[in-house]
Amino acid sequence: MPKLVRLYIVSCAIGFAIAAAFVAGLIALDVANLRHLIFGSSTGLLAAGMMVFFNGVVFAGVQFGIAVMLLAEPDDGPRGGRRRPLPVRMEPVRIEVASRRRQD
Repeated sequence: MPKLVRLYIVSCAIGFAIAAAFVAGLIALDVANLRHLIFGSSTGLLAAGMMVFFNGVVFAGVQFGIAVMLLAEPDDGPRGGRRRPLPVRMEPVRIEVASRRRQD
């Protein structure tokens, strides 16, 4: 299996695991009265499954994006700090202007 496909599958698994924990936390803490809505309805299990699925899609995408960005090679350049200010020499520049006289 190619490494990128394996990375995608692992990232999706991690994202869906985070989503399941997130939805379990929402139900356990009864955020916005979700526990009552899920357990009090005949389609509550479907609603919980949809919450896990849609949050899983989002978290898996974020997880894969982070994993891909971490694949980049580290820069060998400077790592920040204060830069020396560039020397600035201000010299006036002479500009010649031809005067125009108004004819009255």
